[in-house]
Amino acid sequence: MEQESETTMKLFSHPISSCSRRVRLALHLKGLKYELINVTSGGDPELLKVNPMGYVPALVDGTTVVSDSYAILLYLEEKFPQHALLPQDLIKKSINYQVASIVSSSIQPLQNMTLVNYIGELVGPDEKLPWAQYHIRKGFVALEKVLANHAGKYATGDEIFLADLYLAPQIDNALNRFKVDMTDFPLLLKLNKAYSEVPSFQQILADKPQEPSDFIKLQ
Repeated sequence: MEQESETTMKLFSHPISSCSRRVRLALHLKGLKYELINVTSGGDPELLKVNPMGYVPALVDGTTVVSDSYAILLYLEEKFPQHALLPQDLIKKSINYQVASIVSSSIQPLQNMTLVNYIGELVGPDEKLPWAQYHIRKGFVALEKVLANHAGKYATGDEIFLADLYLAPQIDNALNRFKVDMTDFPLLLKLNKAYSEVPSFQQILADKPQEPSDFIKLQ
């Protein structure tokens, strides 16, 4: 029997935050009800009450508060086992962990608003986009190699797992916010096409920045 939360969970989020999108995708895939609270500033007083760092996402489940997308995803996986985010096969499970780590540690922080703006101040505003593109491409080179012998319809087979929750928002960011040339990444483009056909992915990835300059405003 599926375990249910006693109260409706609350998710502090932002529509184009890739970290928030990972969690929203997991909540949708697991069929969990939640209240979505979109914040527009890291200084939002309600957000600061649950996450003093002022970052999204932050999940409130009754008296439990979990921030950081990776911690939230593991929490959801432990408490709500329906639609498992990790395969049983140990090798495929390790690939999911690797993909999540590459995206969350080697790509996303280096395209983060704070760092990109600092690069602009340190070197010049025209260096912001090239900086982000360089680090996204470097990570994508690694991801193509990691997934080469494991991908099916999705990253590690024909079911959606943790790796896909990290890849879908990151690829979307690369294409639509950072204008990365994806010619060298046919596998990631193939996965992106598969994601575009999944209703929950369509819904959550639909929000786009209004102007190209929005990439410097929020990560």
